[in-house]
Amino acid sequence: MFELDMDTGWEQVPGTSGITSKPLSGDFDEQNRRGFRTRCIRIEPGGETFEPFEHAYWEEVFILEGEMTSKADNSTVRGPAYVIRPPATPHGPLVSRTGCTLIEFQYFADRTAGTGDYVDRRAALPPTGAAITRRRLP
Repeated sequence: MFELDMDTGWEQVPGTSGITSKPLSGDFDEQNRRGFRTRCIRIEPGGETFEPFEHAYWEEVFILEGEMTSKADNSTVRGPAYVIRPPATPHGPLVSRTGCTLIEFQYFADRTAGTGDYVDRRAALPPTGAAITRRRLP
């Protein structure tokens, strides 16, 4: 185990305002659709994304502290919170009025979401057509 230096190594996330990332591990290759990455994301108060987005990889997000609001429906999630997004799940744009710190796990894999309790509510149903239960975070 290692202590995490939360003061250095942060990089601006392109196309955002007030959002930085700190790489932790991984060999993520988005162009060739392989690998994974784990990173901390820090959103300053008022930090935001501007467009809806989706991607070809799985994403699991654990909000450690603070809150994040979807501009699409004005729903707010407060940490601690967790969500899993299968590939092609639309999300954003997002804003954090108070600031927020989260950890993202992003990876390419052939898998299913498993328990549906924390699957993003905008995710498509599993290929089998089986219904999944989605629990809204408070």
